[in-house]
Amino acid sequence: MSVLSDTKSTIGKKPLSLAWPIILGIVLIAMIMRSPLTSVGPLIGSIRESLGLSNATAGLLTTLPLLAFALLSPFAPILARRFGVERTLLYALVLLIVGIAIRSLAATASLFAGTALIGLAIAVCNVLIPSLVKRDFAHRVGLMTGVYSVSMNLSGAIASGVSVPVARDLGFGWNGALGIWGVLVLLAALFWLPQARASRGAAIATSGVLKRRSLWRSPLAWMVTIFMGMQSLLFYVLVAWLPEIMTSRGLSEDSAGWMLSLFQTAALPVAFIVPIVAGRMKNQRILVIIMTILLFVSLGGLYFGGNALISLWTILLGIGGGCAFSLAMIFLSLRTKDAHDTVSLSGMSQSVGYLLAATGPILFGLLHDITASWNPPLLLLLVVSALLLLSGLGASRNRTV
Repeated sequence: MSVLSDTKSTIGKKPLSLAWPIILGIVLIAMIMRSPLTSVGPLIGSIRESLGLSNATAGLLTTLPLLAFALLSPFAPILARRFGVERTLLYALVLLIVGIAIRSLAATASLFAGTALIGLAIAVCNVLIPSLVKRDFAHRVGLMTGVYSVSMNLSGAIASGVSVPVARDLGFGWNGALGIWGVLVLLAALFWLPQARASRGAAIATSGVLKRRSLWRSPLAWMVTIFMGMQSLLFYVLVAWLPEIMTSRGLSEDSAGWMLSLFQTAALPVAFIVPIVAGRMKNQRILVIIMTILLFVSLGGLYFGGNALISLWTILLGIGGGCAFSLAMIFLSLRTKDAHDTVSLSGMSQSVGYLLAATGPILFGLLHDITASWNPPLLLLLVVSALLLLSGLGASRNRTV
C-alpha cells in the first residue's frame, strides 16, 4: 500500500475548511513562484545600464531560471520520494531565500549566480505543487488549480507593478527592489515549517515505483509538454521584454511597468475560472481555440496598431496568456490517473517545456539587437501561438497518459 493511501488521500473528500493549513501553505508557496522572476522585467533597463549588459545578455536573467527549471524538474519527483513532499518544498524555500540574497548583491556574477539558484528552487515548487493538489484534493482539482494559479498571477502582477517605484521612489535601487521578495519567501517558509515537521516524509507514491509507465513514449504526454513549453516561452518573453516594447512606444518606465502588471492582472479571472470549467468538460478544445483567438488578436494589435488601443491589446494578451497557463496546469491533473503519474508528467513537461521556453528571451532580445525593431520578435510570438493551438488540441483530448 502506498503512503498516499493511508495518510493523505482522504483530504480531498473533507470540507475545504478542515484542510485550510495546507491550502494556505499552497497559496503562500504559489505567491513566491513568480514574483522573484516577474519583478525583473520592469527593472531590466536599469540593470542593463548599471552593469553594462547587452539586450541578449540581459535576456539571460529570464533564461537562466528556465534552464534551471529544465535541469532540476526531472529530479524533483526523486527528491519528493526521498525526503517527502512537504520537506522537499521547505528545502526549496530555504534555497530560494539564499538565491534572492545572492542576487541582490549588485554585481554581475552574483546577479546571475543568485538567479540560477532562484530557478532551481522554483523548479521544485513548479513540479510538486500540481502533484500535491492531485494528492490532497483529488475531488477538487479544478478549484484548487484555480486557487494557486490566481495566487501565482496576482503576486506576479504586483511584483511587476511595484518594482520601479520601490527601486526609484523608495530609494532601494534595482537590487533592493529584487531583494524585498525574500521577505515573502521567509514568511512562506515559516508557515510551511510545521507542515514539514508534521510530515512523516510521505512520498507522492511508494508503490509501483519500479513499474511506472514511461511517459517519454506517450504522444499525449508530449502534447502536454509542448503546450507547457510554448505557453512558458510566451509568458517569460513578455515578462522580460514587454516593458521595453512599451517604452519604445513612448511610454514612461513607470507606465511600462504597470502595463506588465496589467498584462498579468488581466489573467487573474481566467486563471481561476478556466481550471474549474476545464475540469467539468469532456475535452478542452473550445478553450484552446478561444485562447488562440485572443493571442492572435492581441499580438496582431501590438504588431499593426499604434498606442491608442495598447491597453486593450495588453488586456487581451493577458487573458489569452492566463488561459494558456491555466490549461497547462490543469492538463497535468486531467491527463493523469493518480498523483504518481501527475508528478511524473509534471517533471517531464516542465523539464522539456522550460528547455524550449529558455530559448525565448534570448532569441527575442537577439532579434531586436539584429533588426533594431520589435516587429520581428512579435512575429515570433505569433508562431508560438500557432504551436500552442496545435499542441493544445492534442493535449485537450479526453485521455490519460
